[in-house]
Amino acid sequence: MSILKLNNISFSYDKTPVLKNISFEFEKGKMYCITGKSGAGKTTLLSILSGLANANEGTIEYDGKDISKLDKYKFRSNYIGVIFQSFNLITKFTAAENVVLSMDIAGIKERNKKKKAIELLLSVGLSEEEANRRVLHLSGGQQQRVAIARALSHNPDIILADEPTGNLDVDTQNEIMKIFRQLAQQNKCVILVSHSPDVANMCDEVYRLQKN
Repeated sequence: MSILKLNNISFSYDKTPVLKNISFEFEKGKMYCITGKSGAGKTTLLSILSGLANANEGTIEYDGKDISKLDKYKFRSNYIGVIFQSFNLITKFTAAENVVLSMDIAGIKERNKKKKAIELLLSVGLSEEEANRRVLHLSGGQQQRVAIARALSHNPDIILADEPTGNLDVDTQNEIMKIFRQLAQQNKCVILVSHSPDVANMCDEVYRLQKN
């Protein structure tokens, strides 16, 4: 059964169509890639999937419920984990502090949030020393791992990632993709937006957007 379903989604910017009649389905336990040429609407679709933008036409269902009838803040902070292309980390904070802040925003009830944050960071391949290092002093690959841990901080069903390997070397890309694969194997729905054929080839299903 689909955890997330798009029904004839259309979106326009100032009467310029970006997405037209898009219908995709996503299941838990699978890794998906949304791909297409620049300007095809990949990032726009990701914003719509995460509830950050509203489609002009069509509906989105989460677990059989129309998300337009759900509390959008609750939807984003409980069921969706978003990994932004530029990471959007607070660079003056440590890796662990970034994850703890996400837990605070989501209202996570955890006795020792820092301990939980470090556990999450260890699970994505950072050391405890790196977990306690300011983000500004971490490499791009390490910052990507922090962004993944932050997205996992409220244990969402769905992980959305915008060009998650775009600025990484091949070896680091493969390591990050291995983390996403493990998340899918843990029964999460992983949706990646990427222009990379290598990333698409590593996914279970590929949805291609055509430029209007």
